[in-house]
Amino acid sequence: MKKILLLIITVVIAQACSNTPTTIIGIEPTAGQWKPWVILSTKDFQIPPPPNAAAEKDEINAMIVLQKKIDTTALKEMHYWNAGPPAYRWQAAADDLLDSTQYFLRVYALLNVAIYDATLAAWHVKYQYNRKRPSPSQDGIKQLISPPQNPSYPCEHSVTAGAGATMLAYLFPAKADSILAAAKKISGSRVMAGVQYSSDVKAGFELGVKVANYVIEHWAKNDGGTKRWQGKIPTEAGYWKGKPLRFDIPNMKTWVLTSPNQFRSVPPPDVKKDMAELKAFKRTDKSNARAFKWESQWPWGDIMDRKMMEHGLLNNAPRASRVYTLLAIADYENQVANIESKYVYFRIRPDQYDPTFKAVFKTPPSPGYPAGHATVAACYGEMLAYLFPADAKEFYDLANEESLSRFEAGVHFRTDNDAGMKLGKEVAQEIIKHAKADGADQ
Repeated sequence: MKKILLLIITVVIAQACSNTPTTIIGIEPTAGQWKPWVILSTKDFQIPPPPNAAAEKDEINAMIVLQKKIDTTALKEMHYWNAGPPAYRWQAAADDLLDSTQYFLRVYALLNVAIYDATLAAWHVKYQYNRKRPSPSQDGIKQLISPPQNPSYPCEHSVTAGAGATMLAYLFPAKADSILAAAKKISGSRVMAGVQYSSDVKAGFELGVKVANYVIEHWAKNDGGTKRWQGKIPTEAGYWKGKPLRFDIPNMKTWVLTSPNQFRSVPPPDVKKDMAELKAFKRTDKSNARAFKWESQWPWGDIMDRKMMEHGLLNNAPRASRVYTLLAIADYENQVANIESKYVYFRIRPDQYDPTFKAVFKTPPSPGYPAGHATVAACYGEMLAYLFPADAKEFYDLANEESLSRFEAGVHFRTDNDAGMKLGKEVAQEIIKHAKADGADQ
C-alpha cells in the first residue's frame, strides 16, 4: 500500500512540475532548436570551428601564465559574474543604467530577447562542435569555479556579455564604451577561471554581438520606443487630470499581442458607487502594511530569482534566459496594454473625484482604470504559474494581495483592480500560448 501511495505521489508531482525542466545542469542539447524571438533561425549564425589541437595547447599555456597573475580583484569579479545563470547579473546592469531617456520595460525586453536569441544560437553551435572544456588533470590548469556541464565552444557567458552589452550600448550610447569594456572583462574572467579557452570567449562574444545587432536592426529601431506621445488629456470635469504621458506607450510595437488594444478594457462604471465603497472601507495596520509593501517593493523579481534557484536553473543558461525573457516580454506587453486602456478612458482617481478623501500615500500620476499594479499582478501570477506550476497557488495568492493592496491604499477603486486583473490574465494567456509553441516544453 505504501509503495502504491508513493508511486501516486511521484506521478502527481511529476505532472505538476511538467513545465519545470528535467535537465538541471545546463546541458539542454536541444536548446539550439527552440524558437527564437527575432532572429529567423539559430542556423543563420554560424561561427568557424574551434582551433586545432596545436592551437589549443598554446591557449592552455597562455591560460597557465594568466592564472599566475590572479589577484583579489580578479577573483572577486570572477565569482560575481559566475553567480547564477549568465543572464542573471545583466538584469542588475540594466537597473544601474536606467534613466529618463528610455522606457524601462522596453530596456528589459530588448536586453533579454537579445541574450535569449544569442544563447539559442550558441547552443546550436555548441552541440555542432562538441568541444571539451579545459581539463585540470590533463592540462595543468586550475579550475577556480565549477565548470558548466555542456560543450565549451562558444562560451555562454561571453555570448551573453556580447549580446547584453551591445544592446545596452545601443540603448544608452553615452555609456557605450564603458559597457562594452566591462563586458569584455567578463569574458576574460572565464578564461582566468580555467573553464573556457580564449577562443571560446572570443567566438562567444562575437556571436552575441552579431545577434544583438540583428535584434537592433530588425526590432529595436522600429518598435516606436523613442516616439513621444501626441495625445491630449481631457479638460472636461470628471476625468483624470495630470501631466501628459512622455513616451507613446499606447502605440508601441508589441511582441505577442496583435496590437496594444487587443484586450482593451470595457468602459469603466460610474464612479459614484465605487467611491462610496472605498470611503466605507476601514483601514487596519495589516491593510496599510500591504499597501506600503506593494508600493515600495518589487517582490516579483526576487521571487523569479528564488524560483530559478529552487528549480535547479542556476546552471541552465538557456532555460534561465527563457524565464527572464518571457517575464520581460510579459511585463512589457501587460503595461503597454494597460496604458493603452488608461489613456482611452482617463478615469479619475479617488482623491481627484473627492478632494476630502486621503489615500495612504501619494496617488500615482496616471489615470486610474485599469489599475496598473493589478494588471502586472495577474500577468506575473499567470506567467510564473506556467513556468513553475508546482508553486502556482503561491503566485496567485500574491497576485490577489497586490491587487487588493491598491484598493486598501485608496489609490484605486475596486473596479479599477478588477479590470486590471482581467487584462493581465488575458495578456499572460496569450504569451503562454506563444511559449508553448517555442519548443522548450517538448
